[in-house]
Amino acid sequence: MELSSPLKPLNSSIFHRTHDLSFSSSFSPFPIKTHFEKLKIRKPISLNPTIIAAVDSQEKREEQLPRNSPQRLLKELSQRKKFVSPNKRIPPKRFILKPPLDDAKLAQRFLNSPQLSLKQFPLLSSCLPSMRLNNADKTWIDEYLLEAKQALGYPLEPSENYGDDNPAKQFDTLLYLAFGHPHCERTNARHVRSGHSRLGFLGQYVLELALAEFFLQRYPRESPGPMRERVYALIGKRYLPKWVKAASLHNLIFQYDDMDKLIRKEREPPVKSVVWALFGAIYLCFGMPEVYRVLFEVFGMDPEDEECQPKLRRQLEDVDYVSAELEGKKLSWQEVAAYKPPEDALFAHPRLFRACVPPGMHRFRGNIWDYDSRPQVMNTLGYPLQVNDRIPEITNARNIELGLGLQLAFLHPSKHKFEHPRFCFERLEYVGQKIQDLVMAERLLIKHIDAPGRWLQEKHRRLLLNKFCGKYLREKHLHRFIIYSEEVQDSYEHNRRLRNPATTAVQQAIHGLSYTIYGKPDVRRLMFELFDFEQTQPKAI
Repeated sequence: MELSSPLKPLNSSIFHRTHDLSFSSSFSPFPIKTHFEKLKIRKPISLNPTIIAAVDSQEKREEQLPRNSPQRLLKELSQRKKFVSPNKRIPPKRFILKPPLDDAKLAQRFLNSPQLSLKQFPLLSSCLPSMRLNNADKTWIDEYLLEAKQALGYPLEPSENYGDDNPAKQFDTLLYLAFGHPHCERTNARHVRSGHSRLGFLGQYVLELALAEFFLQRYPRESPGPMRERVYALIGKRYLPKWVKAASLHNLIFQYDDMDKLIRKEREPPVKSVVWALFGAIYLCFGMPEVYRVLFEVFGMDPEDEECQPKLRRQLEDVDYVSAELEGKKLSWQEVAAYKPPEDALFAHPRLFRACVPPGMHRFRGNIWDYDSRPQVMNTLGYPLQVNDRIPEITNARNIELGLGLQLAFLHPSKHKFEHPRFCFERLEYVGQKIQDLVMAERLLIKHIDAPGRWLQEKHRRLLLNKFCGKYLREKHLHRFIIYSEEVQDSYEHNRRLRNPATTAVQQAIHGLSYTIYGKPDVRRLMFELFDFEQTQPKAI
């Protein structure tokens, strides 16, 4: 028995004509055919024959134009569609350039700015806010500033009571800016945000120089490698929250949060920013001795703590003498902070010089380098400087020590380091690197009074790249006087990967020597007049 299917068999003619398909519709008796033919696009028909003639003549003229004609290019540009990437983010409004102020408004803005109010303290004046403090700023000062000053150990009366010749008169303003870190609500104001970042930019180099000088005098036989580890264990960003909490300043930084419950990336950046700005303000108002007091007394930093000790490493035997005032004892921070050079001292920083230049350098007096190279080096560097001493013997002794220090600054570690670890430029290079950073930071702050700290930081980094420091030394042809050992002489002179870091180290060692002998003004002279770190002077053709 056969089952009848409700479906009728398909017509086989459909499969024979796949190129001409037709489907019947119950709505329309006409079949819809899918023939794909070339579409013919006709010009729009205009009823005005004069317009048609004008269009045809215009097209003919455009076809006759050469390929490089301006009219043809302009037409192609107008027809080209602009493509905007969907992933491209539009910059925030604060980054969009605004029309510049006219001269009258710009002059009035600078004249009303507190940054031009102190002529006798240009660096301090450049770090003041760009506009006068408003009511919101004064409200925070009235509520929290006394707590900050009490925690830091300063008198509670307003700093405006000091005289105009005292830089501490601006301490209240700078202390307020120091606590305006980028993660609080007060940083929306431009003068707070910019003033805080400028103070932090200065404060980081103040901290590094202060601890470099302290450890160089405290450990006269130690190489700079372990010292850098000690410095990081004290002021590294992962350790700063501990010191801030010991000084009871954490509630002023995190007014609405518990610092201990925050994760590291939310806790460490604000603390680091505030600590750097805080020491920038202290340095501007009270100087370097007060930086040491706040570090070791208020924050309670202990250089002998187990966490601050460097890693164990193979130590080279040091058989040479150290200066008598550094031998047999570790200087405390009070001795470093309260030290004042004698009236007839040979140098601007005598004890720091003795910590960097060992007494045994006198054995090199009268050698070939002393007779042949030292006069050329001193002539290029402009040494010795004119100093009015009470007796001529002081001048002669300083010049002798200057020559020995220059020989040490050009003494590469490959020469004597393995037998005499301190007879190389490493310690001078360490202090020179730090004073070089601080001098450049001060220069940029005074030169760009309206620039934020992040811009200054990038400018500072680009100006003091290691490859540039060595390049400036080589431009003065001083790299020819570096003293290498005989085994590595050829490789260092003909291989730039070895030569360039060595010339950079000698450059920084010269800055360290000039700082210990003549002070910070001579470092400025070397950097901006002799070596021209900012590259503003015309070059000889």
